[in-house]
Amino acid sequence: MTRKRFLPAMALVLVAAGLAVGAWSLLLRPVPIQVVETERDVPIQVFGLGTVEAQILSHVGFEVAGTLIELHADYGDRVAAGTSLARLDSREQEARVAQARAAVAQAESAIRQATASIERAQANLTQKAHANERRQELVRGGSVSVEAAQDAQSAYDMARAELAEAQSGLEVGRANLEQAKAQADLEEARLAKYALYAPYDAVVVSRNRELGSMLTQGEQLFTLVDPKTVWVLAYIDEAKAGQLQVGQPAEVTLRSLADRRFSGWVVRIDIESDRVNEERQVYVQCDDCPADFHLGEQAEVVITVSELAEARLVPQIAVIGLQGRHGVVWTVEDGHLAQRAVMFGQRTLDGRLEIIDGLPPGAEVVVRPDAGLRVGRAVSVNSSGGQP
Repeated sequence: MTRKRFLPAMALVLVAAGLAVGAWSLLLRPVPIQVVETERDVPIQVFGLGTVEAQILSHVGFEVAGTLIELHADYGDRVAAGTSLARLDSREQEARVAQARAAVAQAESAIRQATASIERAQANLTQKAHANERRQELVRGGSVSVEAAQDAQSAYDMARAELAEAQSGLEVGRANLEQAKAQADLEEARLAKYALYAPYDAVVVSRNRELGSMLTQGEQLFTLVDPKTVWVLAYIDEAKAGQLQVGQPAEVTLRSLADRRFSGWVVRIDIESDRVNEERQVYVQCDDCPADFHLGEQAEVVITVSELAEARLVPQIAVIGLQGRHGVVWTVEDGHLAQRAVMFGQRTLDGRLEIIDGLPPGAEVVVRPDAGLRVGRAVSVNSSGGQP
């Protein structure tokens, strides 16, 4: 009976010992945890999705209607400024130009004729003036009759009127010449509109019509883009756009080259935000993007807005009750767990938060607070660098 009683008692002792060891292991043994390390030169970045666009993109066509008889550019061509792109049938307009030029020549002939008339009238006036002067002297001496002197005076007055008329004719001729030249310039300007030239060094994005097509006035024939002005239009959440500035460095990832990152910088930030999506439109110029571009291609943009010289960063999952810039974190103080209400500053692109206030001297921040932690429990520390 003694042996039978002894064995159950020993079993109870062993169970109790096991429970005690388990309790010590769960409640008293130092728990291994990871804490945040101080990091240096931490970039603060914002992310945005966007598309490849161009600042200078033109839809060009003729200012006049007509039949397309020449085409000198097609999709994908690179054309220099001033290169002929296309031409319309301009025979009718060329005839108008020739008619206007003939009118100019006619007006110039009228000028020469009016000039000759003035010279003739001037000579006649001079002769009549001398004759009138002699007759007036003779009539005062009684050598000629008064009627003869009056005839001489009348002839002189008539010659002077003829000179004035000739001079007026010259003025009219000059006005007619100016009008004819203006009309000729107008017709030549209209003729120039029958030819289409590249307004700048460009790449032809599209050509919409073929030879023989009838084009209406202002109809789009080519789409051109200046390859030097290709950039990425990115949309940044307004909540993250407060530190954006022109000139900040950026990285661009094109969807067609997802394994590569291209450097760039912010060149423009639109004053007007998207009212519906609450996003700011930011333009990034790419330094080393491929020469071959595709307008509308999706791109990812990461912009570095600042850099932290030194910071302790905690993953958001380690924060309890995060509200705005405030929250509670687990800390290690003198080898034991504690909780501290802290204030946060910057947020990294991977979601970590910079702790700027609320930690006592020597306190370390827990990276992954596991279930079962309690204030005051002893811990053993492993540094993690703060990565989530």
